[in-house]
Amino acid sequence: MRFALMIEPQQGLTYAEQLAIVQRAESVGFESFFRSDHYQSFPGPEGEPTTDAWAVLAGLARETTRITLGTLVSPVTFRPVGNLAKVVTTVDEMSGGRVEFGLGAGWNEPEHRQLGLPFPPIGERADLMEEQFAALHGLWGEADGWSFSGRRVKIEDASFHPKPVARTGRPAFPSGAARPRLLTGGEGSPRSMRIAARYVDEFNLSSSSPDTARTKFAELRAACDAIGRDPATMGRSVMAGVLIGRDAAELDRRKDAMLAAFGSDAGGEDWFSAREPRWVLGTPDKARAMVARFAEASAERIMLQDFIPRDLEMIDLMAEVLF
Repeated sequence: MRFALMIEPQQGLTYAEQLAIVQRAESVGFESFFRSDHYQSFPGPEGEPTTDAWAVLAGLARETTRITLGTLVSPVTFRPVGNLAKVVTTVDEMSGGRVEFGLGAGWNEPEHRQLGLPFPPIGERADLMEEQFAALHGLWGEADGWSFSGRRVKIEDASFHPKPVARTGRPAFPSGAARPRLLTGGEGSPRSMRIAARYVDEFNLSSSSPDTARTKFAELRAACDAIGRDPATMGRSVMAGVLIGRDAAELDRRKDAMLAAFGSDAGGEDWFSAREPRWVLGTPDKARAMVARFAEASAERIMLQDFIPRDLEMIDLMAEVLF
């Protein structure tokens, strides 16, 4: 199992706090760091400060050396694909080729409405996601002069330079051009899996128990088989909430901290009980057992979704007891 730290900075985290978190994660051996891409605060109190995901990642790219960096996931509704491709490639260059890129259809309607961003129905957003993936493949992998005419994305006589960093071990197009590892995910709808099978390197399953993951990853393999793709070339990961403590007392303190962070969005012990089937939650033995169950369900990487990331000691503990 490989491990990523995933945080939700729209909980009011400043850039300085995010920098401290990712540097701690890098120092203790996390392979990768992902952050959400949202503009309004949740869970917990509304109106907390928020930051732009890609502006933050650009800064982190210059302040880290080894850990890979990415979004999980950027909504297709936030940025036109040409701008998005340029932003991602710029951060990729700044990091020396350490970007991983998650793209999704988006879901939080209020933050779109509050900032004047388009939020069409899910069918249109899924169309846009599929076409944005196609456009990324073309802009990064095709020669100058490439064009694309979709229902929602049109590109004429493209000229895109520089291309993503050519780094050993990265995915590559038939042309030989390298690119960031591409991810998408969610709860595993049939269309999301069809899009993944065609365009991405890793499917990230969210809000799922190990038993559900086993079923969904079987469906993902079938989606790959349906288009003649070797399922072994598709990465499989899960995003799971994490809350651990060395003992019951430390765990209880962190539960109190998480309930405070979520505010009215959470209730007492029943709230945690409802999440136990799908979170890495508990003392070390219990946490390791849950990771093992995800591995048995064929997950290759787990994104540990940390809702109290200012607690840097819990980041240390994750590395100590799970890696």
